[in-house]
Amino acid sequence: MRMKLQSIIKKYLLLLFLVFSVVFLSGCWDRNEVNDLALIMAAGFDKKSDNTIELSVLLYIPKGGGNQQDMNSAGGGGYETMVRSAAGITVADAMARLQEKLPRQIFWGHTDIFLFNEKLAKEGIFEHVDFIMRHPQLRERAQIFVSKQPAKEVLSLMPPLERDLSEVLRELGEHEIGMSITTKELAQMLISDSGDCALPWIQILPPDDKNKPKRTIAYITGTAVFKKDKMIGKIDDMLTRGILWIRDEIRLAVVTVKLPQTKGYISVNLSQAHSKLVPTIENGKWKITLKSETYSDIVQNSTHLNVSDPAVVKSLERQIEQVINNRIELARKKVQKEMKADILGFADAFHRYYPKVWNKEKKRWEEIFPDVEVKYETKCKIRRQGLHS
Repeated sequence: MRMKLQSIIKKYLLLLFLVFSVVFLSGCWDRNEVNDLALIMAAGFDKKSDNTIELSVLLYIPKGGGNQQDMNSAGGGGYETMVRSAAGITVADAMARLQEKLPRQIFWGHTDIFLFNEKLAKEGIFEHVDFIMRHPQLRERAQIFVSKQPAKEVLSLMPPLERDLSEVLRELGEHEIGMSITTKELAQMLISDSGDCALPWIQILPPDDKNKPKRTIAYITGTAVFKKDKMIGKIDDMLTRGILWIRDEIRLAVVTVKLPQTKGYISVNLSQAHSKLVPTIENGKWKITLKSETYSDIVQNSTHLNVSDPAVVKSLERQIEQVINNRIELARKKVQKEMKADILGFADAFHRYYPKVWNKEKKRWEEIFPDVEVKYETKCKIRRQGLHS
């Protein structure tokens, strides 16, 4: 009898526990359905007037039906994109005004691209970058670009191959052909020892069909150079490669050389590269040595030379080293002597090697940087030889 009573009590306690547990289940009370969200894939900032900026966004909207005239057809699956804009005194103000124009809740978690128009970049981007870093939904890994044309115009392009422009720029950034900078990396540069930074420079590629001016893409054509947070100029694609060597960010490169007293050219494909800045301070003179090591493969040989001959390979390696040093030197002179912007990482290198001296002299860095002597120690190794043509 006693055991039967205990069994009944256990059953009732279990039932009571199950009833009360339902009260503490959250369920889906705060759910956000996809059909209720406006997914932002890219955002751009333009100078609207002296006191306002214009925020333009590229919306990616899941939609089951057909296309609308004010939207860009974006491939299969019933997905469409459109561009919407709003102006405000600050980015937060523009965001709020943008939400007023959309029936769906704005969601920033998929934003991969941020664009700053050249005019806005020249006036300063620090407060905008600071807001992006602090906003809970905006991604630190989003890539940032500076555009020659208005950001709104760039976002409205209709790429012939990719889904939308955000996909185009994301792919270009991942290829690392030019400068590739994320929001987090930009914020780190702005608070670094020099405070100078660089961003990839993009402009619209002329369309193949003049009757369809938006049927094209924006592509990376160089680098925008910033003194602190204000853009002071830009460098072309060739000089950008030199900067990437110094910053140890070169990933893809083809170097073509012509050896003395030969007809034709030899092209090598860079497979690996590593660079390191080694600073020294001697008798008050600030110097830095760029130590670079590269491994390359011959991809084309239009000369009569036998590239399996060790003497030819050695001569080719020396020639490639000279070409690399020349590229680096042109880029260094441009940014160090003319622009006087330390996007090369010199300040950080001296700070690491000479922390005490740096703390005493960092206020004079603007004066010291243009006169820093630079020396190159470049080593190139050919690992594989291509076929003789």
